[in-house]
Amino acid sequence: MSHIYIEYDFKVTPLQPGTEILIAELGYAGFESFVETEVGVTAYIQKDEWNETILEDVNILDSEEFKIKYTSSEIEQVNWNEEWEKNFDPIEVDGKCTVRAPFHPKRNFEYEIVIEPKMSFGTGHHETTFMMLQFILENDFEGKTVLDIGCGTAVLAILAEMRGASKLDAIDIDDWCVENSLENIQRNNCEDISVFLGDASLLSGRKYNVIIANINRNILLNDMETYRNSLNDGGELYLSGFYIEDLPTITETCNNLGFTFVENKEKNRWVAAKFVI
Repeated sequence: MSHIYIEYDFKVTPLQPGTEILIAELGYAGFESFVETEVGVTAYIQKDEWNETILEDVNILDSEEFKIKYTSSEIEQVNWNEEWEKNFDPIEVDGKCTVRAPFHPKRNFEYEIVIEPKMSFGTGHHETTFMMLQFILENDFEGKTVLDIGCGTAVLAILAEMRGASKLDAIDIDDWCVENSLENIQRNNCEDISVFLGDASLLSGRKYNVIIANINRNILLNDMETYRNSLNDGGELYLSGFYIEDLPTITETCNNLGFTFVENKEKNRWVAAKFVI
């Protein structure tokens, strides 16, 4: 299926934290993929999802603290591999795990994940994905049932299976991500991950030992009760996709549902947090 995309090329001054904030706000607005550049970020949105007022809620564009210029154009389906090759190096997580592309040479790590992201979010380069990979490395997944919601490339589900999870579901609202996840699961010889197109409404009647949700603040808050209802007693909830200033709100919502805060990680103001029920 061919997608037509609108590409926005943003030049951001100062680059950080301007680019970070811009990507977060564009994500809320419906942009689905980003390539950070030396001067800012290139962002993509499907033409079907685009409208002329798409940038009205992107508040940083009106901020006096940042100078942001942009151009936009309509493009055919992006050759994402080419974009990625220009901008991507393998990543290493805590000396135990590497995430690389098929065109990178094999490396000697305990866990080696090969990801070809196309337009999907989740190469491990973004702080939220990186911290969630750290959580999976640090915690016991042996024999556990796992949900990866907002799975993107399915990189988190793939590592969870490598760490011993027995049955995993990966869900994303974007058909491109579902297609990409299936390819990456096959590429990494995973056998216990099922992929579904949809959102938290699919969870009715399903139960897990662990839920991993790397989405964004608003969706997390909206779906938290569904996560609670889908977790077995003693279950673990790993959340990311929000900033440090959002942690009190996320924690309060979790506490009200009976979750206990365990710990959080922070990287460039992004946060990942662990809760148990």
